[in-house]
Amino acid sequence: MMTATTDKRTTATPFVDKASALAYPLIRITTGLFLMPHGAQKLFGWFGGYGLSGTGAFFGETLGMQPGVLFALLAGLVEFFGGLALVLGLLTRPAAAAVAGLLAVALTVHWSNGFFWTNGGVEYPLMWLLLAIALLLRGGGEYSLDRHFGFRF
Repeated sequence: MMTATTDKRTTATPFVDKASALAYPLIRITTGLFLMPHGAQKLFGWFGGYGLSGTGAFFGETLGMQPGVLFALLAGLVEFFGGLALVLGLLTRPAAAAVAGLLAVALTVHWSNGFFWTNGGVEYPLMWLLLAIALLLRGGGEYSLDRHFGFRF
């Protein structure tokens, strides 16, 4: 039997063990932050985006999603405000469900291009979908506004 004097694991906790509590918030916040610019491109034309009218035209004319402006608006709202909700950990599960729904649709758009994102395939939207499902299953976590306000959904 090892004692505290011979087993270093009981006398000193490595930095990684202490920092591991930040792993889940890092995933949740990063997912939200990476989604928000995509929504800003669609809604506001920021970051080289085409705004609502340009994205709506692409959705309607190229993708056949009519009415294009409505679908562009919905996608932009989910990406921007759903991403913000994930960053804050506020209404995390509903936001993650909306993001997952959006990404499920995106998979259908990219399916015919194969797997790799370099060919416009499903790799990138599939990764986002799986992250959204993980956030949906786990919820906001310890460092979230959901936890702070006592939301249990």
